[in-house]
Amino acid sequence: MEHKSNSFYNPYASTLDGLKLYDPASAFFDFCREREKIRIARESGSPPPWSDDPIFQKARFLNVFREDDRGSRAIIRFAGGLDKDLPLLVQSLFFARWCNRQETLDKLSSEILSEPNSLNRELENLEPWCNHTAYPVEPVNWREKKYSRLEAATTLFKEIKVLLSETIVGAKGEVISATNAVNNLFRMQNNFPIFMAIIDLAWFRPDVIDPASHVPTGIGAVAYLDRLQKHFGLDNHRQTCDKMIVLQKEYWPEAKRAFHPIDIEYLSCECRKYYSYVNRTKLFEGKNVFHPASTINE
Repeated sequence: MEHKSNSFYNPYASTLDGLKLYDPASAFFDFCREREKIRIARESGSPPPWSDDPIFQKARFLNVFREDDRGSRAIIRFAGGLDKDLPLLVQSLFFARWCNRQETLDKLSSEILSEPNSLNRELENLEPWCNHTAYPVEPVNWREKKYSRLEAATTLFKEIKVLLSETIVGAKGEVISATNAVNNLFRMQNNFPIFMAIIDLAWFRPDVIDPASHVPTGIGAVAYLDRLQKHFGLDNHRQTCDKMIVLQKEYWPEAKRAFHPIDIEYLSCECRKYYSYVNRTKLFEGKNVFHPASTINE
């Protein structure tokens, strides 16, 4: 999911221009049902192809539910059991999102976060230690000092974990408020890594971050959410997400769980990618191409 603040140039803004979607809500849930069917078939050990749709056969898409993606599963494993120690849980989630590499997280235990020197040595042996392509992670500007991605992940978050936790608790469950409050400390132009760590916290501590809280719209989701908003005649993306959550009961009542705003935002990005292929504004190339080498989830 590509995500930046709305002040950034959006390279995806025009990718759906000219595409006729008479019912983008129905098209959204069509995408969800087919992608979920693929996940279930793949996890059951069925051989590919898992879909008759040529776009799904060729292109790479995230799972419908974030918790089913292998990166999310790695984070859930890495931070598992820390829910009673909120500062350490927050440190673990910020480290995980600054790392954002499943292979690294799978080789580490959260216990090593208390030993920055040992952590640095481990990461030196795991080149690359982080995922450089999923989303940009800028330096953190903390009290007149600039911390690189590695310095923030290994040293800074340990030093400020209590303050970070207090700042997040002060947002009273709201994802957007918590993200903004932390970024007032970090002063990053692109707050997406912060947002991801905050929304991940809802998996472990829904009393601290409400899973049903509204979320900011990432640039990858704008084009499709705009389509939905216009279709419904609504005023903003927040209202649009709320409408789609209600419509899930009509369009996809058999889904394994109810959607939250984060799901609608995240899946609007995936729908934008899918219908960009339909619109021929996106090409099957590079990291976009799916290679069914195993039954491990993307």
